[in-house]
Amino acid sequence: MASITLRALRRRIGPVSTSNSRSISTLVVGEHEGGKVKLSCLSAVEAAKSLSKDNSISLLLAGSGSSLREAAAIAASRHPSVSQVLVADSDIFTHPLAEPWAKLIHLIQQTGNYSHVVASSGSFGKNILPRVAALLDVSPITDVVEISDSHIFVRPIYAGNALSTVRYSGAGPCLLTVRSTSFPVAPIFDDSKSKEAPISQVDLSTFSEESIGKSRYVKLASQETERPDLGNARVVVTGGRGLKNAENFKMIEKLAEKLGAAVGATRAAVDAGFVPNDLQVGQTGKVVAPELYMAFGVSGAIQHLAGMKDSKVIVAVNKDADAPIFQVADYGLVGDLFEVIPELLEKLPEKK
Repeated sequence: MASITLRALRRRIGPVSTSNSRSISTLVVGEHEGGKVKLSCLSAVEAAKSLSKDNSISLLLAGSGSSLREAAAIAASRHPSVSQVLVADSDIFTHPLAEPWAKLIHLIQQTGNYSHVVASSGSFGKNILPRVAALLDVSPITDVVEISDSHIFVRPIYAGNALSTVRYSGAGPCLLTVRSTSFPVAPIFDDSKSKEAPISQVDLSTFSEESIGKSRYVKLASQETERPDLGNARVVVTGGRGLKNAENFKMIEKLAEKLGAAVGATRAAVDAGFVPNDLQVGQTGKVVAPELYMAFGVSGAIQHLAGMKDSKVIVAVNKDADAPIFQVADYGLVGDLFEVIPELLEKLPEKK
């Protein structure tokens, strides 16, 4: 089967400049859970490092209780690029509601006068940063995949089929959301030692309960699973509309358990009710770049390819030899997934 390479078109706006007209300081909006800083947050720190060699990076963590304190201690000691950790300790920030978080960042920006504000391009960052941009009266730059200079960025357009190089010329702070998969985090070993960054408490004396706004937290519905997180997994097994129903989709889950992999799904599978929408991979779902991506019954719609084509190795199984997924696959098998998956389940050893 002939291999077709997708070529990205890059549109440049103005000449690329490497000079910084002002000192660079960055506020990274961090996420934490269970006393640990999320990997997507560390990817945002990696992106902030690319803005300037002399960049002063402040990491903001908000919430309450021991989980926040543990995450702050880890962030201060485990990443050498973090200059300081800002902690906003209040029950208002226990849940990631956009209104209080946006006003918190606005408050910190007024006192810190940062040149850049960076967040990961997940549901958390996409929910909060546009509201922050409105409060600061600036235009955010979203889904950044490459940083050429402190004010020149590359982002995908046309569902990832083209890359656009944009220059930020606003007078206020530059707000960015960055794709975590484009800024991988270097391994940090337990015996590695780095200078511990100071931890500072954010003054919330002027922060009122009115900042919560009109939205309120109701509940969190999630599935208990031992599988790795979809956004950070080394191996992802994805099923599409070709599985026909939710009962058949359980074959994907069984295969993922054998491989120690995360489960993904196409938008068509999610819309059909096979699996919850938090498993969707694609432009309107999660963007992943695992070491191995396996797609079963996935035709390869453009919005799905935008979310997984940066995977290191892509394996596709589809009975349609002309399916677009084969254009980006490293290995392709034209076959019936209802025969291929049971054979894999039979021959693969159990996960140790």
